Amino acid sequence: MGFCSSADKILRRIKYYVLLILSLSVVAWIIIFPGETVKTILVSSATTQTLVKGDGLGDQLHSMTGAPDDLNTPPQKVDCPKVSPLLQGAKNLSFESSLTLNDVVTENEKVREGEYEPPDCAARQSVAILIPFRNRERHLVYLLHHLHPFLQRQQLHYAIYVIHQAGNVTFNRAKLLNIGYLEALKDYNWECFIFHDVDLIPENDHNLYVCEDHPKHLMGGRNSTRYQLSSPYNFGGVTALTREQFFQVNGFSNSYWGWGCEDDDLYVRVKLQKMKMVRAPKDIARYKMVFHTRDKGNEVNKDRIKLLRQAPKNWRNDGLNSCSYQTLSLDRLPLYVNITADIGKP
Repeated sequence: MGFCSSADKILRRIKYYVLLILSLSVVAWIIIFPGETVKTILVSSATTQTLVKGDGLGDQLHSMTGAPDDLNTPPQKVDCPKVSPLLQGAKNLSFESSLTLNDVVTENEKVREGEYEPPDCAARQSVAILIPFRNRERHLVYLLHHLHPFLQRQQLHYAIYVIHQAGNVTFNRAKLLNIGYLEALKDYNWECFIFHDVDLIPENDHNLYVCEDHPKHLMGGRNSTRYQLSSPYNFGGVTALTREQFFQVNGFSNSYWGWGCEDDDLYVRVKLQKMKMVRAPKDIARYKMVFHTRDKGNEVNKDRIKLLRQAPKNWRNDGLNSCSYQTLSLDRLPLYVNITADIGKP
């Protein structure tokens, strides 16, 4: 019995010394490697939290970096000045026969699918340029060559839409412009619309392609008429109406097949809505017309005067609300959006 009692005492002392040594070892580890210990505990805790809560990858990255949300928000642009400092005034326009569409693309690297925004400021207006078109490829190259830099110097947010009439039936400029308005609004809620003939090139970038409180006639004269208007009521060539103004007059009439009077009809609609027509200053509203002969399929409309007399009666039912067409293709090309449409027959 004495031997067993002595053996038990020795074992208890050995256990005591072992526990004491282990405790001292843990304390020594914590003192020597405090950072690694804390990091291990935090990582273990974070891993458990992720598995339990199922946070997304973005949340995990944010928790790892600790970056505040506002660092990822792009700075807000200031408004562009009312008068662009980039304007150059009147230019002597030339039309080089060697110019190609690819040349114009190269000159306008910042244009994407016909659209441009100023890089350094927020444009004061968003503008859709609508060009009715058929068989005028050379004219289109000249217009795009001059119009893109012209609009960029005005610091506008803009896009160019070319509305191409398919087939060989008589040309209908007005209906194509209605189609352009309707289709462009599917892309963006444009504030201003410029209705622009393909053969008219603006000479002076102080002729601002923006809309005002009333419909605006931008073409004060062209070189082929010695820069004189044929009539004080002339409202053709290049005109500007806001989205609301054009909707209020029910757009253009769809009934003018061939050349003549569709712009006079629009003027009647504007007057019926008690709007005024404003003009850009004559000394800057000058255009150079690219010479051409009368297009086949765009002969003078013999019924144009009769239709014009009916405008006060027909405007409510003939326009945007009755514009039927079929879009055959919509191609987003580097310099413009090309809309090819079947617009029916006279």
